[in-house]
Order: sequence, then C-alpha cells, then structure tokens
Amino acid sequence: MKNENGVVRTLLLVAFGISILVPARGFAQATEGGDDSGAVFAMTNGVDKNEIIAFRRNDDGTLQETRRFATDGRGSGGNVDPLGSQGSLVLSGDHSQLFAVNAGSGELSVFRVEGDLLSLEDKVVSGGSEPVAVTQHGNLVYVVNAGGNGNVVGFRWQNGQLTEIPNSTRFLSGSNSAPGSIAFSPNGKFVAVSEKQTSRLDVFGVQGDGTLSPAVVTPSAGPGEFSISFTPNGTALVSETGPAGGVDASALSSYALVASGSLSPISTSVPTLGAATCWQVTTPDGRFVYTANAGTATISGFSIAANGTLTPLPGTIQGSNPSGAANIDITISSNGKFLYTLNTGNGTIGMFAIRKDGTLTNLGTVDGITPAGGFNGIAAN
Repeated sequence: MKNENGVVRTLLLVAFGISILVPARGFAQATEGGDDSGAVFAMTNGVDKNEIIAFRRNDDGTLQETRRFATDGRGSGGNVDPLGSQGSLVLSGDHSQLFAVNAGSGELSVFRVEGDLLSLEDKVVSGGSEPVAVTQHGNLVYVVNAGGNGNVVGFRWQNGQLTEIPNSTRFLSGSNSAPGSIAFSPNGKFVAVSEKQTSRLDVFGVQGDGTLSPAVVTPSAGPGEFSISFTPNGTALVSETGPAGGVDASALSSYALVASGSLSPISTSVPTLGAATCWQVTTPDGRFVYTANAGTATISGFSIAANGTLTPLPGTIQGSNPSGAANIDITISSNGKFLYTLNTGNGTIGMFAIRKDGTLTNLGTVDGITPAGGFNGIAAN
C-alpha cells in the first residue's frame, strides 16, 4: 500500500497508542467481514480478457485485493481512459448485481455479488459497437454504444438474465457523438445520455413497454461536457472539462429535470479548481458531490441544496492523489463513509474517508491496477 503521509500517519498512530502491527486477515475473514465491511470493484478492460478485480473493504475503509473474475468478454485495451466514459462498471440499485461493458467484443456482462465475490450470470450482445456505459432501474437496463452512429439499447433484467427489449434501440444525434455516460433518473421515468462531441444532453422518456420516447436535447450549460448523473432527489449533475486551453478551468453544473424531459440550469459551471474534471459521484444521502479531476490528480467537493444549488466546500479541493495519478473515475461506498478513485496513471486506487461535514481524509492508496494499462470503471458496495 502506498501512502504519501505514511510517516505522519505512523506518528499519529503511536501518539494515540494504537498498534500498527495488524495481523493480515485470511480470505474467508475478508469475504465475510463485519457489518461495516464491503467491496470495491475495478475493471481491467483488457483487450484479450476483460476482468473485474475485487478489493475487500476493511472497516477503516482501506482495501485489500482478493480475487479476479473474468467477464467472458474483451475490453478495448489502451492506456489511460480509453473508453472516455463514466458508468462502464455499475452496481444495481440493491447492490446484488454488477454490470460490466465489454467494449472490445460488444457485449454486456452481469454478475451476482456476494460481498467481494462475483459469479457471472449472463452475457449478451450490447446491440451496437463499443459499449461504454450502462445504467439500471428496476427490471430495466440500458447500455450506450459509442461506435458508429452511437445508440442506446434496452434490456429486461430478470433472475440475473438480460433479454433485449424489441424496438428499444434509439440513436444519438449523429455519428461520432462520443457518448460519455448514461443514467436513469431516480424515479425511472427518464434516461439521460451525455454527448461529449456535440456538448448535448439527451433525455429520453421511458415508456410503458420499456422503450424510449424521442430524445429531448438540451445544450450543455458549459464547455467540455463529459458525464451526467442524478442525485437522489432527481437533480442532474454534469461535469465539464472547461474551454480549450483553459488552466484548471473545469466545472460542475446542476440542472432541474422537468416533466417534459428538458433540463433547466440551476448552478452553472461552478469551478472545480482542477483540470480534466470528467467524473462525479454523489453521497447516498444526496448532501455532497465530488469530482475526479484527472489532470491535477485532485478531488473537489460541493454541498447540494434541496433545490439543486451547488456550493463549494471550503477550499473546493478536498483530496489529492499522488502527482500523475490520473484519477479517471470515482465511487462512494454504499454506507456513504468512504470514497475511492481509479488512478490509472500510477496504477493505484485512492482511498478517502468522508467526514460528516463533507471534507475528506486521505487513507493512502492501494496497488493492483496496471499503470496506463487501459483500466476503466470502478464501483463500490
């Protein structure tokens, strides 16, 4: 495990009389864990064999790698962030299933989750080429494919099995629209897609048969729109890399989703004070949102008001990874206590504790990721 503050942390532990000689846990113990334990999953996106790496989460939020699980598909390979997306690896709402895209073989895999153990239950073709993100609500699953004329395709999910919904394919605005994410609204009535190339936000209504209505398109409020997600109360959050040539000019915007499917800006382009802000994650209680700023290896934090207004936490920057970490994705544990970043530049996962006021405590990093090895996707339960 790597920790920039290792000496300081050791001194603090000694000062408080805490032993730093903690015996290693066996695999059975790591799998069973305590009431506060969980797991973090990262996807290799390997061009020959796509795999999911499982990390057992200890009670203090630190991680240890346990096993690897094959998706039975192929990734795209590449270096740092080859998929250019958020949501390539997603847990179901009840955290019982894990969905993974296989961008190289054009497939979607689904696993059953039991702690830090996975069992492959199904694999289906994605209905397009180069799937980059997936989302789920109830018994509906939608995937967005980036290849060719980008499209979204729907599936019904029952007993661990996926069945494509007839006539569910909907195309994006045009070829090379570069979708960056796909997300269900919390009530399941809408599916939103971000188009990086066109700076458009597409919102599709979910119809009674599970298919989607034509998209309502909203231009991004700020330049460099990358991904869209929703808070628990339905506020849409959009990360923005900022204008070309800007220095630490990335931002985060919030929108109200109205009944027609259009998005009405609330907070427009609130600065993250970082570079290459492409990913964001909201705490389960909807109070805070954090962004991964890959260009500066930092994490920015904001509070979210009931009406969707964003307010930077003191100093905005709440966490830092080692220089060159390239934290390209971000996730939060289901108990809302810990935040993790996928650092594909230096091959680690960044670990942070979330305080009650939203500020972060750096817990160091854990190895297990191949530096510049094409990894994409991180999820936590």
